[in-house]
Amino acid sequence: MDVNQAVWLLLVTAIVLANIPFILSNRLFIFLKVPEKSIWINLAEWFLYFIVTGLFAYLLENKSMGHVAQQGWEFYTITFFMFIIFAFPGFIYRYNLKQFIQKNNA
Repeated sequence: MDVNQAVWLLLVTAIVLANIPFILSNRLFIFLKVPEKSIWINLAEWFLYFIVTGLFAYLLENKSMGHVAQQGWEFYTITFFMFIIFAFPGFIYRYNLKQFIQKNNA
């Protein structure tokens, strides 16, 4: 796998994992069925997916380049906020759009 393919795979994975906690409102970590999740559980699940994405990025970089570059705190701050931006569509769907749709259908 070359570096371009690794970058695209990582971006798609990050976008999907950032939105899963908000889209699947009755599932915890995709597999566990729960009646309803609070926002705190959604955020905890989202943060765990952020860590999983970081580990996946580390493995991809190691496999595609053969080594992992050293990063400072700025890199981790930027990736954290990018993950927040990636989660925006799912968050809006879960907490704004879903109630709006249900209210208009009733």
